[in-house]
Amino acid sequence: MELVVTEDYAALSRAGAEWLARGIIAEPDAAVVLATGNTPMGMYRELAEMGRRDGLDVSRLRVFQLDAYVGLDPGDPRSLYGWMARAVLAPLGVAEVQVVRLAGDAPDLQEACRAYDAAVAAAGGFALSVLGLGPNGHLGFNEPPSDPTAPTRLVTLTEESIASNAGYWGGRDQVPRQALTAGMAPLLAARRTLLVVSGAHKRDILQRTLLGPPMPEVPASYLQQAANVTVLADRAAWPFPVPDELVPR
Repeated sequence: MELVVTEDYAALSRAGAEWLARGIIAEPDAAVVLATGNTPMGMYRELAEMGRRDGLDVSRLRVFQLDAYVGLDPGDPRSLYGWMARAVLAPLGVAEVQVVRLAGDAPDLQEACRAYDAAVAAAGGFALSVLGLGPNGHLGFNEPPSDPTAPTRLVTLTEESIASNAGYWGGRDQVPRQALTAGMAPLLAARRTLLVVSGAHKRDILQRTLLGPPMPEVPASYLQQAANVTVLADRAAWPFPVPDELVPR
């Protein structure tokens, strides 16, 4: 694991876009899982601009949805698939056929989770994973406590996640209480992972993620045990010196 600290959010967004672009150029048919949420939006905008300017080829990319509220169809304004489509897929020119949905509107949610994990396995696992850090240390909607072997599954959102998501949709009453999430097991097995973290409100949970013992109560802390993890944080989220063990090599 390595920690890269940028001066501000704009620099974080540029660095994140460059990380993702390098991964796509190196493996044009990579299977990638992409977080929504406020923090990665800047890097997606930068990546789309790079695509327009430099002709980044995404025609063979395979994009996996990270998480989904239960009971919402893709046309619902709160759909996380819809958010990804608007913010990432359409600006980059990724076709719908290249996307593996996590279908929170499926009639059989357990089967939807099994089908998703089977698709990840058929793709050879995630080559690239872009994740945000939840206020309670969740990855996707792997709410605490989450075991590192947890598969893709149905979860009930914690009060912290409901409060955090309320700002996206206009209030707590607009946030579904259940979701499907890519499991800890496939996320931790990704060949390369980028965790993007911005803002002083993430400072404490980022310290617990990077420096505390890996534990189910902070699911993101298990990234300490994963391969090729880059944590990209702005100065507001990490105003401290970078510990020797986290300095990029």
